[in-house]
Amino acid sequence: MTRQELLQKLDEKKISYEMTEHVPVFTIEEMLEAKLPYPETIAKNLFVRDDKKRNYYLITVKEDRRVNLKEFQAQYGTRKLSFASEDDMMRLLGLTRGAVTPFGLLNDEEASVQFFVDRTFDRMGIHPMENTATVWVRKEDLVKLVIEHGNTVTEF
Repeated sequence: MTRQELLQKLDEKKISYEMTEHVPVFTIEEMLEAKLPYPETIAKNLFVRDDKKRNYYLITVKEDRRVNLKEFQAQYGTRKLSFASEDDMMRLLGLTRGAVTPFGLLNDEEASVQFFVDRTFDRMGIHPMENTATVWVRKEDLVKLVIEHGNTVTEF
């Protein structure tokens, strides 16, 4: 799914959003330097896999929240976790490094990636399949869209 296809889908589903164009950003630090509106809603995305490469997880939290993978493993009973490769990211989410977004779950044809989202979000600032813009959308609208697609969602 391209950025344009995503925006069409949001329009079709009557999901309200706001979008800001910006220079390409690859890190949270670059996002913050871009002086985007609503910095408190900027999301950080971690795409991880277990040590057998059988289970993949997208963990989305507020930009200032740290995720301890060992604690996550213990809390959710996963095998040892590490960051997924760029090849896995492209194969499963259709995304490149620096453009990871929960919207990429809509490219997950088998709905196999498990989505974990920070429950403290109300509105989220996430990329629309590329890192040259940020879309602000309500978390509940995103969660509904991801569940409708077939991926599991856990708010934590």
